[in-house]
Formats: sequence, structure tokens, C-alpha cells
Amino acid sequence: MPNFHYTALDAKGEQANGEIDAATEAEAVQKLRAQGLYPTHIAEDGKGKPGISSKASGKKKAKPVNISFGKAKSTVKPKLLMVFTRQLATLIDAGLPLLRSLTVLGKQEPNPVLKATISSLADSVQGGSTFSESLAQHPKMFNKLFVNMVKAGELGGVLEVVLNRLAEYQEKAQKLKNKIVSAMVYPAIVMFIAVAILVFLMIFIVPKFKEMFSETDSDLPLISQIVFGFSEFCLGRPIAGIPNVVWVFVALGGLITALNAFGKTKGGRLFIDKLKLHLPILGDVTRKSAVSRFARTLGTLVTSGVPILQALNITRDTAGNVIISEAISKVHEAVKEGESIVTPLSSSGVFPSMVISMVDVGEETGQLPEMLLKIADVYDDEVDNAVTALTSILEPMMIVLLALVVGAIVFALFLPLIKMISEMSDQ
Repeated sequence: MPNFHYTALDAKGEQANGEIDAATEAEAVQKLRAQGLYPTHIAEDGKGKPGISSKASGKKKAKPVNISFGKAKSTVKPKLLMVFTRQLATLIDAGLPLLRSLTVLGKQEPNPVLKATISSLADSVQGGSTFSESLAQHPKMFNKLFVNMVKAGELGGVLEVVLNRLAEYQEKAQKLKNKIVSAMVYPAIVMFIAVAILVFLMIFIVPKFKEMFSETDSDLPLISQIVFGFSEFCLGRPIAGIPNVVWVFVALGGLITALNAFGKTKGGRLFIDKLKLHLPILGDVTRKSAVSRFARTLGTLVTSGVPILQALNITRDTAGNVIISEAISKVHEAVKEGESIVTPLSSSGVFPSMVISMVDVGEETGQLPEMLLKIADVYDDEVDNAVTALTSILEPMMIVLLALVVGAIVFALFLPLIKMISEMSDQ
């Protein structure tokens, strides 16, 4: 019996390689499908590069399948994916078949990356694959949450309902993210302006005043000495004839790069995520945002028919915070042993007591998915209120900081001048 080499994807979108014994290529594909694998490459031993034949895949073309992953442009912005999901749900809900809906969306999609992906999905569905199998072939575009929710919708015959839930999930997640980002925009702009003004004054204005005062014999006030000294430091060229102010920005860039590299390590990610949860003011917003994401993801998955253990795995992978992920892992182990969700949630020390109480009530009444979605709504509002409060605090603080910086420099420049005028008038 011939031996076939294959490359396939499992239900989670993870790639697997191996060998399988089968009489024909079509039989090999069927055996792989029976094992829950979706082949992307397959070829008989000793016959070159793998490829699925038209007979095995059901496609009209005899060209081999060659799906590549990890290309530079393999993802799109979450907003585009959200619009695609909503439009697809609307078309299917209106009665259009899945293949026809994908074809319509593919023709009108302006984004080339998403357009090519939709065309690939349509080809795969036309070739006999299920929609979830087709989505699993694009793991960089559609995450495990997306694929498994669609799979649950297909099994339950409620694909349009699940797609609507997915669209709502994406919309609320994007809305929450936009609130947090918009709250940080104003302080960032004010800080940028403050730094730009400071650099301009130190490089172009302060040296002129320093030159003017150097011709006098009177002692300069301490604040003026500090400002003139800082200006002299900024303009100094001890290394390669480049001003120190440039090296300061280079050092800041290097520090940010080093922190990013540190954050990509296991220990660094753990340290940074833990720090995020314990920062003053910002830590509260981060914690509430993480709790909202956990509750909405788990609630949406379970409501859509995904088994609780699989839903917990997906929620853990999409938590966005290592501390939260570790807490969800403990919940998964407890549920696997037949225990309640409440105990590991409580022992983690991450989730607020209100969340634990609501989950407890949800378990007792058999309405855990609904209770999780209510928790997400509550904490979305809490994040909104916290972000509004944070913005109202930061705005005046940043304005005062900018006024103090500019005011101190102006005071340092004009104080010696006032002193000189006063001495001249006394004479």
C-alpha cells in the first residue's frame, strides 16, 4: 500500500506533518479528515512536492494546493474583520447561501489582503470543505475563537446567529480598545508638545540669554544656573561631534527597544503584565479591561455551543495578560476534575469579589453564559467610567506640567534681567 506524506491543520488551526498509509490520494484525504485533520499538502512517497489532487479535494483545477503562511501581509485591521463578519452574518441571515455570500463580499472588498482571503475561503468551501475548516487554513487572520465559534454554529445549524454574536463581540472589544486608546492620545500630545518646546528653548533661546549674561559680573540666580547648565549639556558634543540632546533621544529609543525585547521573553512578559495590574490608577483600568475581555470571550463561546473546557482554552489563549491566562488555566484544571469554577477564580486573587459572586450565582442557576455576558457589560461600563475619570484627571495635570516647565524656563531667563535693571536703577 502506498505511503503518503502530508501537511495538515487541526481544528485549532495548528499545523501537523506526518505519514499515512492509503491505497489512493483520495483515501488518504478521507482518513485524515476522519482523524479531525484538514490536509493542505499531500503526496505519495517519492513523488516530489506534496499537493492535493482535484479528485481528492473536489476542485475542478488539477493544480496542487500550495497554501503559505506567515507572509508579511497576512492580516488585516480588526475593524475590517469586524465589518466582514457583520456583512457575512447579514447576508446569510437574509437567506443567501454561504458560498454566494462569500462571492458577493469578495467582489466588493477593496482591501487586497482580505479580498484574497475571502476568495480563498470561497474556493475552499466550493471544494467541499466546511466553513470552519476553510477558516482554520488562515490562522493569522482568524484566531481560535473565530474558528471554534463558527464550527459550533455549523454543528448546531445556527451559523448566522453565531456570526452575529461574533460581530457583536468584535464591535464591543473594538469599542473598549478605542476608549482606552483615545484616553491616552491627549496626554501623549501634550507631552510631545512639552518636550518639543523644551528642546527648542534649550537649543535656540537659552544660549542667547546665556551669552548676554556672561558679559555681566553679577551672580546668576540658582534657577538660572540650572537652566543654563542644562542648555550647555544639550548642546555639548563629546561623542562624534553629535549634540547630547540627540544621544538622549537615542538612549530613550534604545531603552524602549530593550523593554520590548524583554517583554517578549517569558519572564519579562510575566513581570510586565503583573506590573500593569498593580500600577496606580492605570492598573485598575487594566484589570477591569482584562476581566471584561475574559467574561465576554468565555460567555460568547459557551453561548454559541463551544464545550466549556475548549472555551476555557480559547479564552486563556486570547486573554492578553499572562496573569489572567494562568488564572484561567487553574479554572480549566478545576473544571476538568469536575469542580466548580468559583474556587480557582477566588484563589487566583485576580478577579474582583463581585465577579466571583456573579459567577457563583450563574453556576447555581444554570445561567453561567448569560451571567458572564452581564459581567462583561458591567465591566465595560466600569472601564468607560474609569477612562473618563482618568482623562479628567490627566488633562489638567498635563496642562499644569506644561505651564510649569515653560514658566520655570521663562522665569530663569528673565530673573537675571530684572535683577540687572534693578541694579542699574539703583545706581
